[in-house]
Amino acid sequence: MRKSMLGMLVMAATVMAGLEARQTPAGDGKVRLIVQGDDMGVGHGINVATIDAYKRGVVRSANVIITGNWVPEATRLLRENPDLDAGVHIALTSEWENVKWRPLTTAPSLVDAHGYFFPTVVPRPGYPAGTSMREAKLDLAEVERELRAQITLAKTLVPHLTYTWEHMGFGSVSPEVRAIVQRLTKEYGLATPGPDQGISFIRRVWDNTDTGAVRATKLATVLKDLAPGTWLMVEHAATDTPEMRAFGHRGYENVATDRQAVLDAWTSPEVTAAIAAKGIELTSLKQVMAGNRR
Repeated sequence: MRKSMLGMLVMAATVMAGLEARQTPAGDGKVRLIVQGDDMGVGHGINVATIDAYKRGVVRSANVIITGNWVPEATRLLRENPDLDAGVHIALTSEWENVKWRPLTTAPSLVDAHGYFFPTVVPRPGYPAGTSMREAKLDLAEVERELRAQITLAKTLVPHLTYTWEHMGFGSVSPEVRAIVQRLTKEYGLATPGPDQGISFIRRVWDNTDTGAVRATKLATVLKDLAPGTWLMVEHAATDTPEMRAFGHRGYENVATDRQAVLDAWTSPEVTAAIAAKGIELTSLKQVMAGNRR
C-alpha cells in the first residue's frame, strides 16, 4: 500500500511538471518535438487556426474528425498542405451542447435518442443518466463498422494520412473497443503516436484560463528542460470568433478564448526562440516512423 501511494505521488508530481514519466532517450542525443493540433473538421475556426499554427508556428501534425460539420474544408486544407502530417481523429462521442455529429453508418447502440453520438465516454457528474458510452450496450460489430467507415473516408479524402487518434480516448470504455481500434489501425497501414514509436508525452503545460502570453512562457520553460528523445504535445487551436463562442458544455464554457490562447502560444516568438536555443527538431509521426525503419 505504501509503495503504491509513493508511486502515485511521484507520477502526479511528474505530470504537474509538464512531462510524462515515460521518457525514451534518443540514441543520437537530439530532442525532437511533434506538436499535434486536434479536431479539424468540427468548426471553421478550428480548421483555419490549425493551419495557421502550422504555417506560422510549431504545429507539424493535425487530425480530422471525419463526422464533423466542416470536413470538406478541413480535408481540402490538409490536401493543400501535404507536408503537414495528417491523422483521422476517430470519434464515437459528440461532446458539445450546440454542435453535434452523427455516425456515418447505421449504429443504434452508439447514439442517443436523437441519433447523435453520446456526449461522454463515461458517466460525468451533472449529466443525465444514460448519456455516456459506458452506460450503453455497445454492439461491437457496430463499433467496428463505424470506425472502418470513418478511416476509409478519411483515407479517401486525405491520401497522406498517417495515424489514428481516439477522440476523448473512447477506447478506454472497454478492452474490446480498444482492441478494435488497434486492429483497424494496423489493417489500414496507420499508426498511433505513442510509446510504440518511442514517443513520450508532454502534458499539462498550462491552465485553460491562462492567456496566450502566459502559455507561451510556460511552454518555453518546459521545452528548455526537455531531455533527449521524441516528445509529443497534443492540444486544440481555434479562433476566438462568434462561431467558436457557441462551442461549450457544462464545465467548459470558455472554449473560444482557451483555444485562441493555444494558437497564440503556438505562434509565439518566445516559443520559437526556445526551440531554436535548445536545438529542438520539429518533426512528425511520419518522419519518426521513417527514421525508425532505417
